[in-house]
Amino acid sequence: MHTHKNGSFTNSLGFVLACVGSAVGLGNIWMFPYRLGEYGGAAFLIPYIFFICLFGFVGLSAEFAIGRRAGTGTLGSYEHCWSSINKGKIGKIMGWIPLLGSLGIAIGYSVIIGWVLRFLCGSVTNTVLERDSAEYFGEVTAMMGNVPWHVIVIGATVVILLIGAATQIEKANKILMPLFFLLFAVLAIRVFFLPGAAEGYKFLFVPKWEALANVDTWVMAMGQAFFSLSITGSGMIVYGSYLSKKENIPKASLQTAFFDTIAAMLSALAIMPAVFAFGIEPTAGPSLMFVTIPNIFRQMPMGRLFAIIFFLSVCFAGITSLINMFEAVIESWQHKFQMKRNRAVLLCGALTLVVGLFLEEEARVGHWMDFITIIVVPFGAVLGAVSIYYILGFDRIKEELETGREKKLPVLFKPVAKYLYVPLAVIVFILGLIYKGIG
Repeated sequence: MHTHKNGSFTNSLGFVLACVGSAVGLGNIWMFPYRLGEYGGAAFLIPYIFFICLFGFVGLSAEFAIGRRAGTGTLGSYEHCWSSINKGKIGKIMGWIPLLGSLGIAIGYSVIIGWVLRFLCGSVTNTVLERDSAEYFGEVTAMMGNVPWHVIVIGATVVILLIGAATQIEKANKILMPLFFLLFAVLAIRVFFLPGAAEGYKFLFVPKWEALANVDTWVMAMGQAFFSLSITGSGMIVYGSYLSKKENIPKASLQTAFFDTIAAMLSALAIMPAVFAFGIEPTAGPSLMFVTIPNIFRQMPMGRLFAIIFFLSVCFAGITSLINMFEAVIESWQHKFQMKRNRAVLLCGALTLVVGLFLEEEARVGHWMDFITIIVVPFGAVLGAVSIYYILGFDRIKEELETGREKKLPVLFKPVAKYLYVPLAVIVFILGLIYKGIG
């Protein structure tokens, strides 16, 4: 029976919720709603859902499967792949690239979630709504302007991971992810009753079919789908290593993709109708979350309550993603250096904090995240796709993918994985460089 030294997920629900927790993040909240409306409304959903299903079924499945097959996370899994052609040393070196991607995102993410926590507390005290949100955001994102909240975010993540590994990650996500969905659903229902919200629904869902003839629509849909699912060549591998051999990996992958999409749609329904109801220009990125949305709540009846609900929800999404990024690094250090888990957790937290303290200014963390998400992460995803489907080979990974399934993989799985997914992963990387970010 497959059992990792860090434990295993107790069932498929716990595993899927943990993976959804990793996948659902800031991109769902501050990027998807704008892109949905800007690139064709309902028409955008056609390429988006296509790419979500494609990347979920053959991309996520591959990362889960190699983790479970190798019985370990990033570094050990790449070594396992390349050892199949007697080039294990190459795999050892190569695995560090996606691992550094996970650590790099964790460093930047912890800074941003620190901002979210500050806005949450500012909503509780009503400070955010009493002041100009742009001015408040400027203070929060000044150099060393948010240190205590930054420390709290990393500290909370470290505590969760010190208490336990797989089982504690599962427990945390079983609480935080349902709460995220519930709170965003409450927001979406409240926004529905705002006068003028209909324009927001038109922006989101009236199909602009001509957008499908625009290459940018397909590029942005592909990038949004790829990055939304956290296909990084690292984070999902470690969760796969904690998965029982009884579980159906392709099924769990599609379930993860489904709930990630629901989260993105809930974000769109909670945000864009409110934006239009108050006549505010729709935007994307940090300005949407930290400037536009507080301006909306300021004008809304019971705005303080809904501001608390919103920023609490985003905190949940951020912490569950951060847990995955940390765990990818921690497990690999345990495997590579035979490091005790507690020491690895504390070292990861300390390193994330020390580097992150120098990135607290908005411009600095922006440049850092651009470098990590445009270059390091997609390149790591390409290395993962190639290592699994070409170096290890489809026949070997197929054995793992069919373990726990009653049926064989569909005949189309192999050509789609090798000749569509892997080239598309390369294209995502190249297009990211050309467009200066598509995820």
